[in-house]
Amino acid sequence: MSKKNNTKSLGRFTVLWSGQLVSAIGSGMTAFALGVYVFHMSGRVSDVSLVTLLAFLPPLLLGPFAGVLADRMDRRLLMILGDSLSVFGLLYILFCLGTGGASLWQICLGVLISSVFTGLTDPAYRATVTDMLSPEEFTKASGLMQIASASKYLISPVIAGFLMKPFGLSLILWLDVSTFVFTVLVTFLVRKDLRRKTADSSAESGSGAKASFLRDFREGIKTTVENRGIIGLTIITCLVTFFMGLIQILSSPMILAFSSSEALGTVETVAAMGMLVSGVVIGVLRFRRHYVRILWVSLFAGGIFMAVFGFRENLVTIGAGGFLFFASLPFANMALDYLVRTNIPNDTQGRVWPLISLVSQFGYVVSYVLCGVLADKVFTPMMVEGGVLAPSAGRVIGVGAGRGTALLVIAAGVLLSILAPIIGRIPSIRSLEKEEKECLAESSISAAPERE
Repeated sequence: MSKKNNTKSLGRFTVLWSGQLVSAIGSGMTAFALGVYVFHMSGRVSDVSLVTLLAFLPPLLLGPFAGVLADRMDRRLLMILGDSLSVFGLLYILFCLGTGGASLWQICLGVLISSVFTGLTDPAYRATVTDMLSPEEFTKASGLMQIASASKYLISPVIAGFLMKPFGLSLILWLDVSTFVFTVLVTFLVRKDLRRKTADSSAESGSGAKASFLRDFREGIKTTVENRGIIGLTIITCLVTFFMGLIQILSSPMILAFSSSEALGTVETVAAMGMLVSGVVIGVLRFRRHYVRILWVSLFAGGIFMAVFGFRENLVTIGAGGFLFFASLPFANMALDYLVRTNIPNDTQGRVWPLISLVSQFGYVVSYVLCGVLADKVFTPMMVEGGVLAPSAGRVIGVGAGRGTALLVIAAGVLLSILAPIIGRIPSIRSLEKEEKECLAESSISAAPERE
């Protein structure tokens, strides 16, 4: 392969990233608007949790199979199909809104349809990062990717919050639909840099293709489980995502209990600015070592700031705690991404990333299932006037409808801070950084003849 064909282009990745950025903004607007709509419709945190769970679970469960497809097929095609077909779920909700209003089950069905097809996109997108970039550019790409993720909380809430009241849910859904057009166009623009299926895979058919698909799936599992450090880090991250899922679900009901959707959007935007600032810092600076330390320290700080987030029924305190909490996340994600990416072979990353996500992000699923019930049935009754905890915890954080959800957020933050230092003490996880250094040394040696 010539040097020209082997060039890793940060510029072309940025073009691809811009499409994902626009798509993330649209998806974030829809997620915000649906959460507000459902909460105002029923007043139950558990209903908001259900909608969020249906948006999150299908891509997680389908991810390992989509990852095998990303290693065997045209990644460009998978990304285009995922973005295009997910529109139908949004169109269904729009149809229901236009015929008299969408009920909870109709919203759930539309979200489910959209999320199933979205599951095709993420494995292919993650795998293209390694296709298009050199190892030295991974941290920059991680910073850019986290800026795109931050846009769901930075740009989307403030736009959706101010559009929700005068224009309603329909306009926001239409705006989300329009973002997919741009995403598909930029994916076409970088098509030469995205991996296409090989001749061998395209020639396979029938039972042979099925057997090969299952073989690739088993190899992905084997590659993952053979690395104890990756397994340990994945399991720990599963516990971490459980706590993070709590704040993701409970923040909206906690704020809406004493304020408006406009205020909610503004506070979420201010809070997410922390992720933007950290993402820019990561994109500019070059981190070369101490990734495990960066991981556990940032998670420890995030737990403290999460507790601050729920401490007072005050928009300034909530915004400050949220800003610092989100500022800590990109450093943890950067360290996690780098450690995993440099310890997994490139030709298996498409199938390995979804397997890692399936385990590590299962904490979100448990959180989405439990937090609504805990908030509605346990913590909220205990934190209202006359509740069991009103004379004790209520004196510190206040009492009222939103204080039960706040107490859950505080508890999650404290537990996350307790959990974080454990990561840095696990030998198999600490060894990942050593293996990463050896991997880079080997890459430098193998690349020397080419430079000559």
